[in-house]
Amino acid sequence: MTKKIHVLLSGGSGSRLWPLSRKSQTKQYIPIFEGMSLVEKAIRLNAELCQEGLIVLNQSSLKITKDVLSKGNFTNYNCIVESKPRNTAAAIAFAAFNADSEDLLLVSPSDHVIEDREAYLNAVEEAFHWASKDYLVTFGIQPHRPETGYGYIQSAGSDVIAFHEKPSLDKAKQFLSEGNYYWNSGIFAFKAGVFLNELKQYRPDIFLGCEEVIKNSPKEELNENLSEAIPSESIDYAVMERSNRIKVVRSHFKWSDLGSFESLYEYFKEKSTFISGSNLVIADDHVELHGLENVMVIQHQGAMMVMPLSMSQEVKKIYDRLVKDGSVLVE
Repeated sequence: MTKKIHVLLSGGSGSRLWPLSRKSQTKQYIPIFEGMSLVEKAIRLNAELCQEGLIVLNQSSLKITKDVLSKGNFTNYNCIVESKPRNTAAAIAFAAFNADSEDLLLVSPSDHVIEDREAYLNAVEEAFHWASKDYLVTFGIQPHRPETGYGYIQSAGSDVIAFHEKPSLDKAKQFLSEGNYYWNSGIFAFKAGVFLNELKQYRPDIFLGCEEVIKNSPKEELNENLSEAIPSESIDYAVMERSNRIKVVRSHFKWSDLGSFESLYEYFKEKSTFISGSNLVIADDHVELHGLENVMVIQHQGAMMVMPLSMSQEVKKIYDRLVKDGSVLVE
């Protein structure tokens, strides 16, 4: 019997959200979203749409993920542990190899937040419709501002004309005015077998590498030595931009990619949470600000960081330096 399976991609270090995000509790597990983490919110949203779930993650996140599953009584979710993360093409292939070829996969990142449940359900229903007809489906989000931080999907109805890299501001304004460009959400739907066939056609090296890992791994954790040989490439480059089986669902649900403190500020500003004037303040201890604008104060477990919100992409450099120095503050 064909099943619908939610595949949650939960790798990633969350280095741009240090010091909230640490190796032991990466950004998708921080419980600051109405008392929940992004992982828990994603599972709650998708569990009722699918009969089963697969979470692809790394070893350091396994315990905290199992705690989330236990807390929510999500007994139909299982974990696939990547010993050597190799980007989204391989992560999705590992999930597809753990499904039957006719099973419908709904693939979503774990560091995004989705609101307007009804609009999301409608989009998923449309995506499963196309996926059941052997298409690879990507979700495009209706843009409401000229965003330079996302890739774009150019479409004609449900057909994809082209994928576009993150644009300049002028190009993003052009995309917005033309009206047939959508943010690339990183959410997908397809049959497991159709995806694997397309991967085998366009990137046989990734397909064969993943197949070899699956054949030579215990049930939960994937073989590290064999995983290391798999090329690291995103599903977009490996398959979506090459295949002629692509459809786009033009989606109108509210969606945020919470990959930086600037994006957290925009999200929490609407919630009136963690906001002090024009500043973002997330701290374990009480913080008072006076005479400051557009800054972020982030304090968690013995570390504090203060910087302009406009420089939030620089946080990764701080994180990388701390890793290089062997600091315990990233653990």
